[in-house]
Amino acid sequence: MAAVQAAPVFLDLAASLDKAVGLIAEAAEQGAQLVVFPEAFLPAWPAWVDEVLPGEDAAWYVRLLEQSVVVPGPVTERLGRAAHDAGVHLVIGINEREERGGTVYNTTVYFGPDGRLLGKHRKLVPTHAERLVWGMGDGSDLQVHQTAVGRIGGLICWENYMPLARFAVYAQGVEVWVAPTLATHDHWVATMRHIAREGGCHVIGVAPAARFSEVPAGVPDRERLWRGAETRGDWMLDGYSVIVDPNGTVLAGPLVREEGILYADLDLDSARARRRLFDPVGHYNRPDVFRLVVNDRPKPHVVSLAQPGSGDDAEVVGPDVP
Repeated sequence: MAAVQAAPVFLDLAASLDKAVGLIAEAAEQGAQLVVFPEAFLPAWPAWVDEVLPGEDAAWYVRLLEQSVVVPGPVTERLGRAAHDAGVHLVIGINEREERGGTVYNTTVYFGPDGRLLGKHRKLVPTHAERLVWGMGDGSDLQVHQTAVGRIGGLICWENYMPLARFAVYAQGVEVWVAPTLATHDHWVATMRHIAREGGCHVIGVAPAARFSEVPAGVPDRERLWRGAETRGDWMLDGYSVIVDPNGTVLAGPLVREEGILYADLDLDSARARRRLFDPVGHYNRPDVFRLVVNDRPKPHVVSLAQPGSGDDAEVVGPDVP
């Protein structure tokens, strides 16, 4: 397993994609079979949300929208080729946009070593001021993917604090939990260790380590992006990437205030042994007392009603019509 703690080239999709492809190859050369990148790596987390008032971010948002990724599309095709060429499973955070519309989503995409796009997950609840930038996902992509290195799934950043969302993923038999994030502090390490023990799974928590000095000069209103220089210096994001085994033991990291790649071996038997002691969706649950209902239907913005004739014989063609 490899956790890539790196920063993208801020709001530059092409340059960030080039960097990602190089890091995928580097991790593969070290023997990694699964490579995981931070939240919103392509083309960056919207750093302005905590720095300026709502309504003052139009120039940045337009740049972000222009540099966001259509799924599937040319960017995912190149990521798939990179995974195929390296022979790795790949998980990477992106800003996703649809071909039509002006909404951006915080999305994680999954690829197999054959280059195939296995799926994606849109963040269900953007955190705090992120809601001024990102739309909300739905339950249709809250999925775990069967792969040669185990059942891979997970949540994005503070979604990992949502107990019901975690339970929904545990119930799908996740063995390798991926947590792309921006939560760059030691509290996050405790969260990753808790999920590992609670879910009986390996956990890869991956965050960027980013310097303000590396933000390109051509970014609009660049100097307004970072007001923490007096207390935090050049480091906008500290990292704290970590890899944890199913018993909650830290195998690699945390890596703080530097770019790098963490590596650890995957042992699925240790996950099975942990669940012998505690299985949150099996012998250590009481479905007669507690029950979780998950709405996993897609939630399109428009549902079409085909009307082949007049009257009340309209045929419902959308997936979810109340």
